[in-house]
Amino acid sequence: MLIDKYNQRVDAINSLLCVGLDPDFDKLPTKFKQKKFPQFEFNRWIIEQTAEYAAAFKPNIAFYEARGEQGIHELKMTMDFLIEQYPDIFTSCDAKRADIGNTNNGYAKFIFDWLGFDSITLHPYLGSEALKPFLDRKDKVSIILCRTSNSGAGEFQDLVVDGQTIWEIVAEKVANEWNKNSNCMLVVGATYPEEMKRIREITPGVTFLVPGVGAQGGDVGDAVRSGLDKSGKGLMINSARGIIFSEDPAKAAKALRDEINQYR
Repeated sequence: MLIDKYNQRVDAINSLLCVGLDPDFDKLPTKFKQKKFPQFEFNRWIIEQTAEYAAAFKPNIAFYEARGEQGIHELKMTMDFLIEQYPDIFTSCDAKRADIGNTNNGYAKFIFDWLGFDSITLHPYLGSEALKPFLDRKDKVSIILCRTSNSGAGEFQDLVVDGQTIWEIVAEKVANEWNKNSNCMLVVGATYPEEMKRIREITPGVTFLVPGVGAQGGDVGDAVRSGLDKSGKGLMINSARGIIFSEDPAKAAKALRDEINQYR
């Protein structure tokens, strides 16, 4: 199971930290903008600064797609660098894909087989039949959106159907039906710790990708207390802007790793 790769990394460096490689071109330091491959060079620098504290790296594909062919090329360069230099660090493509199964075959080949990611974020709205090309990949991890961190998440996710919220239904579906290959995770935002606590009750053995700490205002202690599993793991806590655009990315990564561990 590929999720074992993440857990082994967690144990090896005592960290639940995921560093978001979201190199918004407009925010890049001038010294990187002047380079031939600015996003890649920035990413390489961030990776080298933070790797000793990172259990995972998670590029959001939008920041690369925004630059067209050049951006996708630099994402590929980033992944080639990670696979060659840091093969033990778990990687996730934050792409939030959702489509019918035939189209998803293409997404899976592109993100898993060409780019080389270990995992991808996915929308559950089209159901398991549509996500089959991802769920059937026993060698990769499907990270299903469950209770997202954004302020408007409840517009649909809080709707009640037969006495359960949509996010509770998604959690149950993933835990009881979709995770037959033990290759599913859930996206659960740090900004909703009470909901996270409930999702942990529903899915005791599923790992959560946790956005929302730092810039979005989620509390690290609340997230860890609400989402930690019985083994002291089960969380992949992501931070992007708060680390990569800080004055000292290594210091920021270490500080968040240590803060997370205070509550484990």
